[in-house]
Amino acid sequence: MAASMIQLIGFMLSALGQFLISAATAMDMWGLQDRSFTVVTNVFTYSGLWNTCVGTSSGTTQCRPYFTILGLPALLQAVRALMIVGIVLGAIGCLIAIFALKCLKMGNMEDNVKATMTLAAGIMLLLAGVCGIAGVSAFANLIVQSFRFTTYADGGFGMYGGGGIGGLTGSLTPRYTFGPALFVGWIGGAILFIGGIMMCLACRGMAPDTKQRYSLGVFVFAYIMQSCKCSPGCFQNNTQRPLYSSPGHTHFLQVHSLGLL
Repeated sequence: MAASMIQLIGFMLSALGQFLISAATAMDMWGLQDRSFTVVTNVFTYSGLWNTCVGTSSGTTQCRPYFTILGLPALLQAVRALMIVGIVLGAIGCLIAIFALKCLKMGNMEDNVKATMTLAAGIMLLLAGVCGIAGVSAFANLIVQSFRFTTYADGGFGMYGGGGIGGLTGSLTPRYTFGPALFVGWIGGAILFIGGIMMCLACRGMAPDTKQRYSLGVFVFAYIMQSCKCSPGCFQNNTQRPLYSSPGHTHFLQVHSLGLL
């Protein structure tokens, strides 16, 4: 019961984390313009993995996608790849976890098969969470470096290096800070990582207890051998000997001729 509950909670956390990292990847507010020293505050810029946008205080927004990947820095492309890999691994892990749920009956699927599927899903969800956290952290590091080395006076660095994305250079080069998408990605990756850990822990409780079966077999064999010491001809004839008794029932063990004596 505990393993089934841990597995269900891990699956729900993994599904929530998968939704959050997918939403963070699609959001445009990864980097938000710092308006601390700006005179005009009703117009601001922000950018994400796929678009760069200009927004106003009245609520209007105009976005322009990155038309080429050749002019983008390698780190931004690596962040894209990490987030996409995390989404794919998380989706596959959640799909496997659905069929591995112990509370769902899928034909004659045994518990050891479901335990193996749960472990595989947990490992995939762990990797998905690591990819999501790594991608968001890499982009955050890019923003930190851009913020430290970009000023409104020198104009030497844009957010992605080399004079800014929107063509604003010189004394008008904007500085960027953390956008909401970064926090959504961090939270989603952490939840996905925790969900993967819980799925891996649930795998141990779902595996069949083979040690108990082995102990019962050893007990039966020892009982037979102990009975044969008292009766040397027990292997010669087919007999029924009582194995154990319960109220109203007596269980017998059929001993066949083994030809050992």
